[in-house]
Amino acid sequence: LRTSQSAISQTLRNLEDRIGIKLLSRTTRSVAPTEAGEYLLNLLQPAIEEIENGINQISALKNDPAGTLRISADEYGIQSVLWPAVEKVIQQFPKISVEIISDYGLVDIVQGRFDAGLRRGGLVSKDMIALQVSKPIQMLTVATKEFLARYGHPKHPKDLVEYQCINLRLPTHGELYRWQFTKQGKTQIITVNAKIVFTTLSPVLQAARSGVGIAYLPIDMVQPYIESGELEETLKDWRHSYEPYHLYYPHRREQAPLLNILIDALKENFNKK
Repeated sequence: LRTSQSAISQTLRNLEDRIGIKLLSRTTRSVAPTEAGEYLLNLLQPAIEEIENGINQISALKNDPAGTLRISADEYGIQSVLWPAVEKVIQQFPKISVEIISDYGLVDIVQGRFDAGLRRGGLVSKDMIALQVSKPIQMLTVATKEFLARYGHPKHPKDLVEYQCINLRLPTHGELYRWQFTKQGKTQIITVNAKIVFTTLSPVLQAARSGVGIAYLPIDMVQPYIESGELEETLKDWRHSYEPYHLYYPHRREQAPLLNILIDALKENFNKK
């Protein structure tokens, strides 16, 4: 512990003064525990061993990280940002386990015993450390070519109220998702006519591919289907971008070894994009 013998002796004397009992019998030639000192040592020995084991385990994390990370994130953040980083972590460090809880709300990660949360920038609590780990999220309005050929393209976001749309109901507060559109600095927020409603994004995409309506989805979810010709973008001049994703966590976890491993993987992926 890099503590001098004189400092230890003074600490023990202070303890003796505090409790009013001699713990050590001192002579000019030797120092030995008194009966009370021996009793106290026996009481404290398990705790001392536990502390020593804890220090050894933490030291071992430097060379052989092990343990469980608990992360809260929404579905799209898991798919597009979190999972690619987690995949790297568990491949590189086999003794690390990861538990991911899907939730659209802003979760109290301290109360929920999470190591960190992943949310869009504007949804992150101000008292947390927030690390940007994605680019802004560009949203596209899409449908099948057959649907748009049959019903025509909307010319303005307000026209969507006349179309069958596929929407998302946010489970955190039960409201339907309101679609945002931006053109030349002006934003329109539209409550669409929801023919079909889901609580996660994956079935929204599936329904759009089935040709039952217009959907509002992140670009990387729909880009492959646009390139293949299965889906077509409409209202191209009205694309809107949401704030990028941030990993957020309490200040006291800034030096947590497992969390830092995940942060490094997220940074690496972000810098490659």
